Order: sequence, then C-alpha cells, then structure tokens
Amino acid sequence: MKAERLHALADAYGADLRRWPASERAFAETLIAADPSLRAVLDQAAALDALLDASPAPTPSADLAARILAAAPKVKTRRFHLDRIAFYLGAGWAAAACAGVVAGVGLTTHVTANERADAVLYQSTLVAVDDTEVLG
Repeated sequence: MKAERLHALADAYGADLRRWPASERAFAETLIAADPSLRAVLDQAAALDALLDASPAPTPSADLAARILAAAPKVKTRRFHLDRIAFYLGAGWAAAACAGVVAGVGLTTHVTANERADAVLYQSTLVAVDDTEVLG
C-alpha cells in the first residue's frame, strides 16, 4: 500500500521532492530510507520529467486564440453610472440633513414653549404671593 502511494505521488509531483507537499515529502523520505529499492520509482519519474522538460511548449495559433476569445461570454455592462451613484448619495445626505434641521427646530420650539409656560406660571405665583402679603 505504501509503495502504491509513492507511485501515485511520483506521478503527480515528479521526482523532485522539493515540489512535493511537506507531509508527503517526509513520507517519501522515510519510505525510501526503509526500502532503498523504491528509489527506482523516483528514477522513473525523473526520466519522465526530463522528457517533459525537453519537449517544446505548444504555442496556440492566432486563429485558435481568436476563436477562444470570440466564444468567451461577453461582459455585461451596467447602465448605472458613477455620476448617478454620486447624485443619489448626495441626495441622501441632503435629506438626512433636512430631517435633522426639522427635528431640531420642532424640539426647540416645543421646549421653548414649555419653558415659557413654566416661567409665566412661576411669575404668576410670585405675584399672587406678593399680593397676599401686601393685602394681608
């Protein structure tokens, strides 16, 4: 089972153990240290790596590249432009500012009216007390 795993890893990652994941590299090193005959697996992978490195890299033709680009899905453009976004954001801030002013004025008028009523009532009680002292 372990030798089959070594074959699969050599097929996937090649003969250079530096390209292997660290955990798999440690597995391969301990397995080869225990059974040096498994070194042949890496030698076979090295021969395949050399063949692949020696082969020329394929270059696509201009016709193939044009067909791939023509078959690619088109990007849909949004009609919602940045100037509209800026307008709506500005309108939102303006509406929030107006709402704040209206709420502030409404609360100030209500508080001022209550304070005036309290002041009138307080002054009228003072006048009434003064009148009773003068008359009394």
